[in-house]
Amino acid sequence: MKYSESLKKNRDFLTVYRKGASFANKYLVMYVRENGLNKNRLGISVSKKVGNSVVRHHLCRLVREGYRLQEELFHRGVDIVVVARVNAKDCTYFEIERAIYHLGKLHHIVEVEKKEKANEADHDCND
Repeated sequence: MKYSESLKKNRDFLTVYRKGASFANKYLVMYVRENGLNKNRLGISVSKKVGNSVVRHHLCRLVREGYRLQEELFHRGVDIVVVARVNAKDCTYFEIERAIYHLGKLHHIVEVEKKEKANEADHDCND
């Protein structure tokens, strides 16, 4: 991840949970809080309720990759904690990617115009 690093400390997670704003959709819950740095910090949480360690690690990789490929769309200087819901265990990569983008739009931390212009360019090439 070019503009981000991992959120690792328990106290950092707790700060984002307590003082950050949250939005949710069918698959994910996203907590966001400004961090005063020039980079984002991403934390991913997957409960044991979701599944065994293989399932949890797979979801963690999907979320990390979904964020990584859209990272340039996100504003800098925020801590992001993504919590996977039980419904997410059967999701494809593209569903997780859309869920991350959707939650970023709800938090107003995503450059909406860039993504939509890229989609329009793809449609123009296909015509």
